[in-house]
Amino acid sequence: MSTNIADVVVHIDETLPLSRLKTLEDHIHEMDGVVSACNRDDRPHLVSITYNPEHVKAHDILEKVESEGFHAELVGL
Repeated sequence: MSTNIADVVVHIDETLPLSRLKTLEDHIHEMDGVVSACNRDDRPHLVSITYNPEHVKAHDILEKVESEGFHAELVGL
């Protein structure tokens, strides 16, 4: 069985406290088709997301971030 996996990085314009960033990661990770959502502490504006494009689109992930009140852009890998 073959599973499609894709990666995208979301650049968040705002500077978020670590606790809020972790909450956002959790909310993204809860989306159907998202495998992981994480950032490196030394790059708090970037969230790396691994997902199955057969279940969720990169644009849907961006809309989730924006629905939480943040300004963001997709950065492809």
